[in-house]
Amino acid sequence: MTKNIYVTSTQAYSGKSALCVGLLRRFQRDGYTVGYMKPVSTSTRVVCGEHVMDEDSHYVKFSFNLPDALEDMAPVLLHDRQVAEVLEGREQDYAARVKVAYENIARGRDIVVLEGGGSLREGWIVNLAPPHVAELLNAPEIIVVPYDHDLQVVDDLITARVRLGDTLIGGVVNSVPGHRLDFVRQKVAPFVEKHQVPILAVLPKEPVLLSVSVAELRDGLCGEVLCAHHRLEELVENVMVGAMSVDNALTYFRRKPNKAVITGGDRTDIMLAALETSTKCLILTGNLRPSPLILGRAEEKGVPIIITYHDTYTVVEMIESFFGKTRFHQQHKVERLDALLEQHFDFPMLYKALGLR
Repeated sequence: MTKNIYVTSTQAYSGKSALCVGLLRRFQRDGYTVGYMKPVSTSTRVVCGEHVMDEDSHYVKFSFNLPDALEDMAPVLLHDRQVAEVLEGREQDYAARVKVAYENIARGRDIVVLEGGGSLREGWIVNLAPPHVAELLNAPEIIVVPYDHDLQVVDDLITARVRLGDTLIGGVVNSVPGHRLDFVRQKVAPFVEKHQVPILAVLPKEPVLLSVSVAELRDGLCGEVLCAHHRLEELVENVMVGAMSVDNALTYFRRKPNKAVITGGDRTDIMLAALETSTKCLILTGNLRPSPLILGRAEEKGVPIIITYHDTYTVVEMIESFFGKTRFHQQHKVERLDALLEQHFDFPMLYKALGLR
């Protein structure tokens, strides 16, 4: 009989998709045949003006070489057109669609990992909120709660227990700053466990998991890459603005590794200083192209240069709006998560709850 696990969260960009990938990889390593499904998706993307796809399902399908149809892996896509149809009263039997898709996914599988929405509210418009999906597919839940502060974590975990009920296997507290780890493990976790929320993991904040790729920066800024096109999958963990005098530039840029440096295309001195430190890409504002000297040096160092027509202030705002909110689709992130879960996740507790060896 197929075992199911439903991974949901209290807010978007909590690390839920990453945890699903981590669980799938662990189950596979332990010899189980796995399946994946995202019953309700709001993270859709229009391709060629027509086809709508869920990016997480697409990534999992091809990363794990799964034979399932994308229409089964993400059967309900709540894009604008679909929402408009629901609001106009053109309702469909979405629960039946999910049930049929699940039966296709689960056939011949030991375990199916079900990915929930970005909050416990998501899906109510089609009566497929997390509690309904979990009941429909007989799937016990894991709740992922990203750390903001201690009170928020406690309230979110207890609220999840009230909403999801006895089928909640446990919680994962994610992205906890290093200076709060001991407190969360020694004080917060025992407290919420008294309120019937077992803690499966307290995961530290990890810069690599919050990073963005150079390609994502290019796309987010609508920029053009001028060189080192083969390094677009490099991960950027920090962002620095190069607006200082050249005398202070080297000392300043050495403070942070794996960074993107934002500066004007006429600041040759700043760009040269940045290229002598741990820089993953240069972002040149104001649509100013750099000199051939800079292009040659960046190509030699393997540092892509992105040119954008936005001004520096706008570029900083745009990057801040999506930093830490990108898809979990880079191998380096996957490998780092494997190591974190191996160290901090209570797999024996999860396996016992699921009835697995």
